[in-house]
Order: sequence, then C-alpha cells, then structure tokens
Amino acid sequence: MSESQALLRTEGLTKTFPGTRALDAVDFDLRAGEVHALLGENGAGKSTLIKCLTGAYRRDAGEILLEGAPIDPRDTQDALALGIGTVYQEVNLLPNLSVAENLLLGRQPRRVGLVRRRAMNDRARAMLARYGLSIDVTRNLDAYSVAIQQIVAIARAVSMSGRVLILDEPTASLDRDEVAMLFDVVRGLRDNGLGIIFISHFLDQVFEIADRVTVLRNGRLVGVHDIGGLDRLRLVNLMLGRELAEETRETGRGGIDYDAAPRLRFSGTGRRGAIAPFDLDVHRGEVIGVAGLLGSGRTETAELMFGAAPMDCGSVTSEGRPLRLASPRDAIGAGFGFSPEDRKTSGIIGDMSVRENIVLALQARQGWLRRVPMRRQRELADDFIKRLDIRTSDAEKPIGELSGGNQQKALLARWLATNPEFLILDEPTRGIDVGAHAEIIRMIEELCASGMSLLVISAELDELVAYSHRVIVVRDRVHVAELVGEAITTDAIVKAIARPAAEAGENAR
Repeated sequence: MSESQALLRTEGLTKTFPGTRALDAVDFDLRAGEVHALLGENGAGKSTLIKCLTGAYRRDAGEILLEGAPIDPRDTQDALALGIGTVYQEVNLLPNLSVAENLLLGRQPRRVGLVRRRAMNDRARAMLARYGLSIDVTRNLDAYSVAIQQIVAIARAVSMSGRVLILDEPTASLDRDEVAMLFDVVRGLRDNGLGIIFISHFLDQVFEIADRVTVLRNGRLVGVHDIGGLDRLRLVNLMLGRELAEETRETGRGGIDYDAAPRLRFSGTGRRGAIAPFDLDVHRGEVIGVAGLLGSGRTETAELMFGAAPMDCGSVTSEGRPLRLASPRDAIGAGFGFSPEDRKTSGIIGDMSVRENIVLALQARQGWLRRVPMRRQRELADDFIKRLDIRTSDAEKPIGELSGGNQQKALLARWLATNPEFLILDEPTRGIDVGAHAEIIRMIEELCASGMSLLVISAELDELVAYSHRVIVVRDRVHVAELVGEAITTDAIVKAIARPAAEAGENAR
C-alpha cells in the first residue's frame, strides 16, 4: 500500500507543553496489514504521538487522517468509535470480573434489562476462539496469566475498534513462551488486514514481529525503514543520535586490582520479569557504568542492588560476609546510597526545604526516634550547599523551587551526608544545564578518588567512557557484555547494545 493509501497517517503533528515541544511536525503512516514498530529513547515523543492518535491529548498543529479522511478524536472513546484501539503494558481491564464480562463490558446481551449470561459467555468463547484461545470465560480475569489477560484485552480492543490496534509495551511482563503466544495472535490480526502499531524496548522482538519501523528522537522524526533492510547497529545509532564514525575517547583509567577481594559481590542475583541473574563484583574506588537502551534493565539492576526490588535468586556478600538486601533500609544500613532517575517523583519532596531533603536519608538510617539535631542539620545543609554549589537563597527554601540541576545536586548531597561506601546514580546528569552537568561529572571523579564505589547509569555514552573503569551493557533485561579499561569506547558499547541475542554474552576484559 502506498503512502497515499495509508490506513492511518499524521502530517506535521505538533504538540507543545510549557517549555517543551514534545512533537515537532511529525509525519507518520500506518498501512493496513502491517506491524509498524514505533521506537525512541526517553522523551522521544512516542507516548505523546500515541496519546494524540487516541484522543488523550489534543494536537496543537498538523493533521490526523484515517483512510484519507481527517479525524479529530476528542477522547479515547471517540478514538475507539473511529476504529483505533489501544492495549497497554498494564492490562486496563477489571480483574475482579469474569473474562466474558471484561470482553463485553458495556455491550452485554440483555433481555428486559437483564444480562443474558449464557449468551454473553457463548459470545465471549466465540471471540476468543478466533485467537486460538479456549479458556473458562466464567472465571475471573485475574485467575489467568498476564499473557492471557493481554490477549483478552486485544480481543476486546479489536472488537470495539477493528481498524487500528496500538500495542504499548505489551510484552514487558511476559516470558519467552508467552511472547511467542502473543506474537501468534498479532500475526493473525496483521494477516486479517489490521494495522498494528507496536511500541517496545526489546530490539530482538522488533526484528521478529515488525514490518517497518519509525524512529523518533527529541520529538522529531528521525527515519522510517523497512525492517528487512535495516541493520541493528544502524537502528541503535538512529535511536541514540550518534554515528560510529564519530570520534570516541578511550578511557585511560586504571589502578583497580581486579584480583583483590571485592567490596561487594553479587552472585547470580536476579528477579523474574525484571532482570536476569547476573554476577557483579564491586571494588573500592571503582566506577561501574551501566549502558543500554531505555527499558533494557538498567534501572531494574539498580533497584535490585539497592533492595528496592527484592531479588528472588542469588546472594550478596560484603567484604566476604553475607549481606541481606530485602529492602532499601537494609541497603542504607549497609552503606549504600541511591539517587533515582526520576528526581521529581522518586527523589525530592518538593514542599520540604533544601535542608530537610538533604538530611532525609541520614535521618532514616538513624531512625526517627533519634532525631538529627537541628544544629547538625543546618551544618550539613550549609556545607553541601557550599561544596556542591547548590544555587539557593538559603537552606530553608522549598526544594521544588530550585532548578533541575540544583535539585539533582541536593539529591546527591542527601546520600553524601550518609557517607556511603557504595553509591548508585541513575541518570545523574539528565535534564540539567551544562554548568551543573560538569560539576556532577567532576564530583563523580572526586568520589571515586576518595575510595567510594559507584555504579552510574547513563544514556550519555561519552560520559560513561570518560569516567568508568568498567561498563556493563544491558539489553532485554540481560547483562550481555562487560567492557574494561581501553576496551571502553562508544563504538564498543553501541555494538554490544545492537548485537543479536544469539551472539550476546561475551565479556570484553
């Protein structure tokens, strides 16, 4: 089908929020009978595009055309009526109702106002039979696996829309066999002429199921490609915004004795559905970088190591002694710190003062019955405000009124106040100005020189190359490569990210 015959098309689609252009004149087209992958890193514009297509957002400029006719979905129900259905990662159905009730909610067959349950159940069985699914439709939805729930959600969306199906991270919570079952359903829908938009962070799955791929970056269209003619390395470069011809810097760092006993040892630690079991030693004065695309398992690795997501296999030792990490409280007690990626929702408490935010972790470690004296709080806050150059009129100013870079530095101060032995930083330089960016990089190097161990997650590969002793590459929730010393280059990291799963698993020491 040519572009002029596209089932769904956007022309110059634009959406602006205060201070941000989330979509900048994006052209996109979906053909009937294809699976079209929509890819991009955090902030690329994928979610905004989908919300404009489904009426969750109203566009600011541009057009949306369905089979050549302009449409203007006012809300998600309007989009459904037009033929555009969506299934999200978190199944948006009612788990306490039966499968049949979920499939036909709002459309149950009735007689004199009463639901005809036998007819409803028969209709539900017939609907699922089209997907090769034979289950007891009278049981509650939550009696079944997430994969079955996803298929039920797809069956409902298709029955209500029937032209365009948007699948937003549908495989995020599925194992390999469940993904295969879901993909059989998707292929059947494609073969019946449905247009399917597939959003995923799993590149192997994109190459398995997609016919074409559109890449967005920073709200702009980067490119549209047939999957058969697209090289994996090229796709990763499109998403990250770099070319392999770009000059790279090799790290000259050394001085870590990898034959010495590590400060921490993670052995076979993992969590089903989050991150595959991995082995990782952490040495004194070492910076371990973690690289990978958004959704690859970077943050899941950090959360597991900090006890925020309890491990279901493996063990941890500290100086050779067993260490229990069942919660962040355990990690803080063991001398860990963790500055999360989303400082707004998982880091700062906006209404509290800079001082209160800085002493929060120290107070939690001491226990709320042993209050940090106010004099000590003020000393700590003033010291870190000066040391980290936190731009604030005073320590009592609400932290929510500070710029993003100064909030990030205050979060670092929170953990530095606990004098940690091991500090985890998830995207410490994202969304901050150039000056604050340079200060945080300098701070990482100083902390390393002082003997602290750091694990730093960053999408800025040049950063990781500059200060890391080792770089762990994560893809599809698996630690697929380890680069050390002079082997750490942006080229090597990108190649490890792009390498097919069948070739992954090598370490580069």
